Amino acid sequence: MSSSRGSDVGQRGDYKPVPAEDVDVVELRKSISTGQGGWKESAVLPVVSYCLASILMTVVNKYVVSGSQFNMNFLLLTIQSVVCTACVLLSKSLGLITFRDYDSADAKKWFPISFLLVSVIYTGSKSLQYLNIPVYTIFKNLTIILIAYGEVIWFGGRVTHLTLVSFVLMVVSSIIAAWSDISHTLATLSDTWATGGLYSGALPDISQVSAKLNAGYVWMLLNCLCSAAYVLAMRKRIKTTGFKDWDTMFYNNMLSIPVLIVFSIIAEDWGQANLQANFPPATRTFLLSAIAFSGAAAVGISYTTAWCVRTTSSTTYSMVGALNKLPVAASGLIFFGDPVTFGSVSAITVGFFAGVVYAIAKGNQAKADKARTAADTDIPLHNRKP
Repeated sequence: MSSSRGSDVGQRGDYKPVPAEDVDVVELRKSISTGQGGWKESAVLPVVSYCLASILMTVVNKYVVSGSQFNMNFLLLTIQSVVCTACVLLSKSLGLITFRDYDSADAKKWFPISFLLVSVIYTGSKSLQYLNIPVYTIFKNLTIILIAYGEVIWFGGRVTHLTLVSFVLMVVSSIIAAWSDISHTLATLSDTWATGGLYSGALPDISQVSAKLNAGYVWMLLNCLCSAAYVLAMRKRIKTTGFKDWDTMFYNNMLSIPVLIVFSIIAEDWGQANLQANFPPATRTFLLSAIAFSGAAAVGISYTTAWCVRTTSSTTYSMVGALNKLPVAASGLIFFGDPVTFGSVSAITVGFFAGVVYAIAKGNQAKADKARTAADTDIPLHNRKP
């Protein structure tokens, strides 16, 4: 049908506008026929890959930092970055992938982005250390709001009324999650008090519990700010440097290594007693293996993040992360025994619904932008200026 249409146009020399509802079909046929786009350039594959990688990274990192005495987060991130960089270089040497050779000029341009990534991962690991996975994943939704208004300021984006509704739902889900988390903690303390914990010495110090909750939410706020800054800055810098996915991942991890080493030496205790507490002999081998595995898995999260941002947009990337919070939160309930309460389930449900509303809002906005562009292009002859 498309070939006959093309021949008809060639014979008559006229042009017949494609109906708006058929534009997507025409573009799909064009992609398939030219070998461009299709599955390889579709947003489906990077989105699915990012979801799987983020679930894996969240679960593994939660396991690593869940030790009661673990406090060497910079060392953890250093090992992950070294393993990730080694995997990338090995893949290149085997001819599996290609990316730019190291260039000092590119490194200087990309260093701020790599530093932001270090901030994102470190604040995220500290948040996971104090908060359970459902609370952590729900509060990550707030990053979408920061990124959306960042795009309004720096990329000419706009926020529709339906998008605002989704933002309100995200804030409500975060409030419910925080209320549920605090209520469960207080209820646990009350039960301990009622069962005689005060006299047996099992009652936790109220000030310590409060400090732990406060620290978790402070780290979560910092993580949201760093995540928004990282995504927006990376999107802008990718356009100016022309980096591809593997370039982005290689420079991100390689440039972060010296930063993490310096921070680890300055801020962390490298004494024998602290090393023994962080890596107990009974679980040391398995823990180090998990850290190495998480470093290899970081190849996936770094690559799929850049891939998703490049093929969609930074806001869409964050929306996908919001929808992905449901299985991530479920993983916390399944693997780590996080409390299943009415408040936690309600927060997860409202957060997931907020992501769905946001997806619909962005879809409607994309259709409106396409229609506006088509209207500006197809100007009637009697309205055109000579």
